[in-house]
Amino acid sequence: QVQLVESGGGLVQAGGSLRLSCAASGRTFSTYPMGWFRQDPGKEREFVAAMNWSGGSTYYTDSVKGRFTISRDNAKNTVYLQMNSLKPEDTAVYYCAARGTPSYGSRYYLKPIEYDYWGQGTQVTVSS
Repeated sequence: QVQLVESGGGLVQAGGSLRLSCAASGRTFSTYPMGWFRQDPGKEREFVAAMNWSGGSTYYTDSVKGRFTISRDNAKNTVYLQMNSLKPEDTAVYYCAARGTPSYGSRYYLKPIEYDYWGQGTQVTVSS
């Protein structure tokens, strides 16, 4: 079993930055591909960023490319999402997710159904 706890959300003005953290429990965290998603009320959960087990392979949705960076520190069992040049349309609840099948390849995963564990979410609000 893996537990994920997000932190770092908050209120920021457009153009500002936030860094989200996702602390994970579990001995095999370092072997799990990870992802970040976001969701507005009444909308489907949207893919934001993903990476493979090592962090060496990453992928971003087009709207955040060049502004967001996903990374991980396996020694600390933590995943990060650095968000720069924030826009009002980035406002959402952000969730980190872990795919619970250990994988040492370069593959990352883009769909919510491909992940087994989810955090409780952290609110990000960007004011104009």
